[in-house]
Amino acid sequence: MTLELFHNDMSTCSQKVRICLAEKQVEWVNRHVDISKGENLTPAYLALNPNGVVPSLVHDGRAVIESTVMCEYLDEVFPHAPRLSPADSATRGEMRAWLRFIDEVPSMAVRVPSFQHVFLPRFQKMSEAEFAAFANRNPLRKEFLRRMGRNGFSQEDYDGAIEQLDGSLARMETALADSAWLIDGQYSIADICLAPLLQRLEDLGMAAMWQPRRPRVGDWFARMQARLAYQAAFYPGARLTDVFPALRERGGA
Repeated sequence: MTLELFHNDMSTCSQKVRICLAEKQVEWVNRHVDISKGENLTPAYLALNPNGVVPSLVHDGRAVIESTVMCEYLDEVFPHAPRLSPADSATRGEMRAWLRFIDEVPSMAVRVPSFQHVFLPRFQKMSEAEFAAFANRNPLRKEFLRRMGRNGFSQEDYDGAIEQLDGSLARMETALADSAWLIDGQYSIADICLAPLLQRLEDLGMAAMWQPRRPRVGDWFARMQARLAYQAAFYPGARLTDVFPALRERGGA
């Protein structure tokens, strides 16, 4: 059995798959993809993942794409403990509803402050023609990059993303009212998929979105960070503050 993960250290989608791999304690081959060098847009990588994004999982020569799908795939293919999905269909459906929400709302929204505060200078160095060419090369992120432009997101777009993130945290606070984890008291893929997003916000100096007014979210995040699998996934160099130390001046941990 060969399990290869094509990933990037700081990618939130890569981080959640690495948490799952660590929880399952399965061995995997490290295939790091340097996004800054465009390795995710090479013909070889696009043949593996036509979306041109990380991560990609290759199991015995067969590619699995989409990070949330990878998490469920790993739990199915390696059914030993810990199980990361509820056993009964109804509760598993609740988890999948959360996963759909996470993919569509906070995962999309967190990219806006990430690019605005960290990655934008890279694009500001480009000419308009260079930026347009770069955006057009990205199969899945083309419209996102065009909306951002070389000068960053509009205030309306930025405020809209923050509103989505705030609403996501409010939903978490409610879900955690009677439970240590999001789904019926059971640690699951839903918790795993949300955790890198809060880590990203913390690194951006935005933890005030839940501290102190959402104490249940704060307690949940502390439980996540204390897990050995979480610590394995966030090795040195995996957090924005590791690579961009100036973020600590913004209040990032």
